[in-house]
Amino acid sequence: MKILVIGLGQCGGRIADEFSRQNRRAKSKRGLEIVTGAFAVSTDTSDLIGLTFIKADYKHRILIGAKELQGLGVEGNNKLGAQVMQEHADTVLEEIRNVKQFFDTDAILVIAGAAGGIGSGALPVMMQRIKQRFRDKIVYAMVILPYEYEEQEEARTVRNTAVCLKSVASVADAVILVDNELYMADDFMKGDYAEINQAIVEPFYNLLCAGSEKRKKHIGAKLLDAGDIIQTLGGWTLVGSGRVDLPITLASILPGGSKKASSETSMGIRAMDEAIGEISRLCKPEDAASALYLVSAPAQEINLDLIKELGDYLKKAASSAIIRSGDYPVGRGIMEVTVILSQLSDVARVRDFYKRSVAPDGEEEEDHPPEMDNTLPGDGTEQVPDFPQ
Repeated sequence: MKILVIGLGQCGGRIADEFSRQNRRAKSKRGLEIVTGAFAVSTDTSDLIGLTFIKADYKHRILIGAKELQGLGVEGNNKLGAQVMQEHADTVLEEIRNVKQFFDTDAILVIAGAAGGIGSGALPVMMQRIKQRFRDKIVYAMVILPYEYEEQEEARTVRNTAVCLKSVASVADAVILVDNELYMADDFMKGDYAEINQAIVEPFYNLLCAGSEKRKKHIGAKLLDAGDIIQTLGGWTLVGSGRVDLPITLASILPGGSKKASSETSMGIRAMDEAIGEISRLCKPEDAASALYLVSAPAQEINLDLIKELGDYLKKAASSAIIRSGDYPVGRGIMEVTVILSQLSDVARVRDFYKRSVAPDGEEEEDHPPEMDNTLPGDGTEQVPDFPQ
C-alpha cells in the first residue's frame, strides 16, 4: 500500500518524519516505496527546522501564516489554527498535487496532535479541503491524544481534543487513534519522543510493505494488499502490534529439519496477544465491526495451523468483526503480528474527552470556537456527530 503523509504542527510533523524514515528503510532493505510523499506543515518555523528525513525545502516543509504569525505557533488557539489553515490550505494542496506518484497513492494520511491549536483547528480544515479537492482519494486521520499531565496542566487541552475528535470524525474515512500515555508506561521510552514516534509508526511498516512486495519469496500464501486495508478501515480505528524472538534451532537452519508446528503457533499467539493487549487498553475488541491481522516471520515459521489459530484467536476477541488476514514471509529471528480493530462503536478514551468537555449543565464551554462546535470550519454544511452517550 502506498500512502502520502502530511504532518501538521510539531507532533504531526515529527511522526510524518518517522514515516519518511521508514520509507527510506523500505527502499534500502526491501526495494519498496511505501510513502509517495511526506510533508510537514506548521505555523512555527522551529517545528520544521527540527525534522530530519522530510526533504528540507519549502515544498515539503511548508510554513503557513508567516505574515500573520511571524513564524511562531498558535499557542493552542484552535480558532486561530483553523483560520490560518483555511487561508493557506491551497498552498498545501498544490504541493500534494505535484507529487510525481500522486496517482499511484492509495490513501492520504494526515497526522496531528489533538490538543494543540493546529491539531484541533487546522486538522479538520485540512481534511475537509483534501476531501473536496481530491474526491477519489481515501483520506485517513491519525490523531495523537495528549499525555495525562497535559490534560491536568491546562483545561483547554481537553476541550481542544474533544473538538478535534468530533470535527475530524465527520470528514475522515477513518480516524486512527494513538494514545501517547500508553507509551509512557514503558520505562525505557519515558521522555524519549523519538523512540515513541518510532513505536507509533513501526506497526505500519510490514502492513504497508506486504501489499507492495514484488519478490516471489516474500509474497505470502494470503497476500494482504491495499484493498484489504481500505475495506477494513472505517470510523474509530486502533492499530497494535506484538513481536516475539524466535529460538534458533537446528530445525530452523538445516534443510529437512523437523519441529513441532505447535511451536510456531504458540509464538504467534503470544505476539497477537501482545498486540490485542495494547489495543485493549483503549477499547473493547468486541466493539469492532471489522478487523485485520498480518503475521510476518521467516517463511519456514509460517504454516496453515498458525494462520488458522491466529484467526480463531482474533475472532474470539473481536466476535462481531469481519476479519481479513494475510501472511508476509520476511525477516529472520522475529515473528510479528499486526492487528487492526476498526469501525469501533465505542472508545472509552474518546468518550471520556467528550464528557469532560461538556459543562455540568450540559452546554458546551463558552470558549469553544463557535464555528467548530456544530460545524467544521469551511462551508459550514457538515454537522459534527455526537459521541456515544
